[in-house]
Amino acid sequence: MGEKHKIRFEPVGIDIEADEDETILNAAFRQGVMLMHGCKEGQCSACKSFLLEGDLQMDRYSTFALADYENEEGYVLLCRGHAYSDLEIELVNYDEDMIRSGLPVVTAGTTVESIAGLTHDISLVRLKLDPDAGLRFHPGQYVDIAIPGTEEHRSFSMANTTVADGVLEFIIKRYPGGKFSGLLEGTLAAGDPLSVTGPYGTFTLRVSSDRRLVFVGGGAGMSPILSLLQQMADSGNEREAVYYYGARTERDLFHLEQMADLARRLPNFTFVPCLSESAPEGWPGEGEGETGLVTEVLERREANLADCDVYLCGPPPMVDAALPLLESMGVPGEQVFYDKFTITAAADD
Repeated sequence: MGEKHKIRFEPVGIDIEADEDETILNAAFRQGVMLMHGCKEGQCSACKSFLLEGDLQMDRYSTFALADYENEEGYVLLCRGHAYSDLEIELVNYDEDMIRSGLPVVTAGTTVESIAGLTHDISLVRLKLDPDAGLRFHPGQYVDIAIPGTEEHRSFSMANTTVADGVLEFIIKRYPGGKFSGLLEGTLAAGDPLSVTGPYGTFTLRVSSDRRLVFVGGGAGMSPILSLLQQMADSGNEREAVYYYGARTERDLFHLEQMADLARRLPNFTFVPCLSESAPEGWPGEGEGETGLVTEVLERREANLADCDVYLCGPPPMVDAALPLLESMGVPGEQVFYDKFTITAAADD
């Protein structure tokens, strides 16, 4: 362990303590301060902040996340930064309510309870937490699951809303040769131990807002959105909400019964499945289904999103296409929340 230093975050006026051997972001997580973050690996810039005072040194990072000129101006990445003196840091991207409602990050043991197929390439994985796990999370957050026998991990969002029953549920897309998802093809089985670390993430419902909710997701990106919708149903939330879900073909759709149940429990909720490649004859029948890319359907059906809170979750191409579209449709940046799969996860897991 190295020396410890005090770090003050402005303009929120929050203090933490950080050891020289840990990153500033991890120090914040350890103390239940949930700062904005994404990849946690110096690739995405979500935790970019400005160093006001002190000696901060960074591990290697991508210049895509922090350009050289930004570094020279004083910008830093908290996921790469180590404190070598007391620091004062100005947060660039932050949500004060989220920061103050953070939960301490812990590492917990789990046991595989079940693995079931949802589609030809998506699985539902249930992990039973050890009795002394002590892990809690807000709906919409995620954990890192350690890959057995390696020093690596993969990040997955919980699809359920609480650990009251001691179980974590995940919707996981299987990739051929995936370092974790490939284990779901018969290597992992009920009873196998897995270690998880979390919770992470700020893809949570802003309960102080009463704006209409627009959810946009694709593939396994349903996981955190399902958690948020279940949270709304459990709490009797009556905000108007619509969920545009993108899939290639009808065989890629799943959890339709759960969506129908949510529509019964949430009278102001509409589920819109969008098929981008081929739709069966008669699609969508009497339902709300659409054809085309989910972003195309969003643009076609939504005339005014300026007064909406928009939540995006899915692969990078979908999120990258949606962000400029939302800007062109007049949605303020502070009303857009997204959870984008990391490059590593998309490439091999």
